[in-house]
Amino acid sequence: MKIAMALAAAGLVLGLGAGGAVAQQSMTLKSADVHPKGYPTVEAVENMSKKLEQATNGRLKVQVFPSMQLGGEKEFLEQAQVGALAMARVSGGVMGPVVPEINVLNLPYMFRDSEHMYKVVDGPIGDELLQKITDNPNIGLIGIAWMDGGARNIYDRVRPVAKMEDLKGLKIRVIGNPVFVDMMNAMGANGVAMGYDQLINGLQTGVVDGAENNYPSYATGQHYNYAKYYSTTQHLMVPEILVFSKRVWNQLSPDDQKLIMKVAKEAQQEQRKLWQAMEKKSLDIMKENNVVLTEVSAAEKARFKDAMKPVWDKYGAANQAMIDRIQKVQ
Repeated sequence: MKIAMALAAAGLVLGLGAGGAVAQQSMTLKSADVHPKGYPTVEAVENMSKKLEQATNGRLKVQVFPSMQLGGEKEFLEQAQVGALAMARVSGGVMGPVVPEINVLNLPYMFRDSEHMYKVVDGPIGDELLQKITDNPNIGLIGIAWMDGGARNIYDRVRPVAKMEDLKGLKIRVIGNPVFVDMMNAMGANGVAMGYDQLINGLQTGVVDGAENNYPSYATGQHYNYAKYYSTTQHLMVPEILVFSKRVWNQLSPDDQKLIMKVAKEAQQEQRKLWQAMEKKSLDIMKENNVVLTEVSAAEKARFKDAMKPVWDKYGAANQAMIDRIQKVQ
């Protein structure tokens, strides 16, 4: 039913003849994001559309559906699989259960800082992991670009979190991935898997006491209206992924495929500048809305990191060679 509704809502028009790709076909490529207009990932894809329109004299363009208009990220993947969406921006956390190799990026405290993450996804490791998505025979998706998702931190409506003990008894929403549930439990809270599109209702009803996310998601989602305490645990730095529907991709000419890949790689770099500006703006919004911002000490972050050993042992063993490669990137 969800897929049928998605097909109707997305209204993808390919206008293809019997069999094979059609060169010079005018197409509107539909893309979705849970975040609102003006969010860095949304703006980056809109900029891709401008480039495609300019390069093809208006023959190719992208129509972005922001603000969860077409559901949550799991729904986006389903819609892309059947061709109702051409593109979707999803978290690596959502992709991990679908393509297990991606879970290596979902391990807590994997990256030293943003620069380390950039070097990993911009290099051969990033290319290999996108290819793992493309080569997966079961999902019908192509990995075309990485986007910055910043550092994720814990926020809640009960009390400030300055140390691990402050998390005891708190129900914290995480992305629907067993890695993150186990991570949050190891931190001392109770991890609750829940879609981003369900979070505000969960906070309002008390199903969860808080969540974990970056500054821009917290600020643009206005989560400060429901959870005032924000703590810089920086426990995750999960790259976001732009995926493309194989069903739609296979209807494009090789030249169009090459062009889309080119503007996607440009978006990978451009989105970072948008992201860094949005992080600063989001902090200002948080201060304006009287968020209680708790800076977690380096010593306490080290305790959080040490507590992640069982999570690394459980989920990292199968990808130890890749982990070693990531940690060696300078």
